[in-house]
Amino acid sequence: MRKIVAGKLHGIHVTEANLDYHGSITLDPDHCEAAGLLPMEFVEIWNKNSGARISTYVIPGERGSRCCILNGAAARTCQPGDPLIICNSVYVEEAAADQDQTAGFDLQQEQSRHRAADLFCGAQ
Repeated sequence: MRKIVAGKLHGIHVTEANLDYHGSITLDPDHCEAAGLLPMEFVEIWNKNSGARISTYVIPGERGSRCCILNGAAARTCQPGDPLIICNSVYVEEAAADQDQTAGFDLQQEQSRHRAADLFCGAQ
C-alpha cells in the first residue's frame, strides 16, 4: 500500500486565524469539492511563508465565502494572507498519476484547476 495525495488546495490564502475555537480548519465547501476534501476529513497543511506543517480536520464554512480559517492551536501557525497547501491522502495498491485533483488559487481566492504534474513541472 502507498499513501498518496488524493486532493490538494495549492496556494489558497488564510483569511482568518481564530484562536478562540477548539481546533480545525474552516473552508468554503466550493473549494473542498474542487479538491475532493470531505467534512471532518484529516488534512495536512503546509504554510508556504513560515514552513509550518500541521495536521487537522476540515469544517465546512459558508458556501461562496472563499474562507480559509485556521482555528484553535492551528491559528498560531498562520497569519491572514499566508499562502497554504492543504491536502488529503489515501492508501492505494498502486499510485495512479491521472487520479490527482489539484486546485490552484490566486490572491483573490479565485481557483484555477490544474493537474499536479503541471504544477510540479512548471507548465502553465
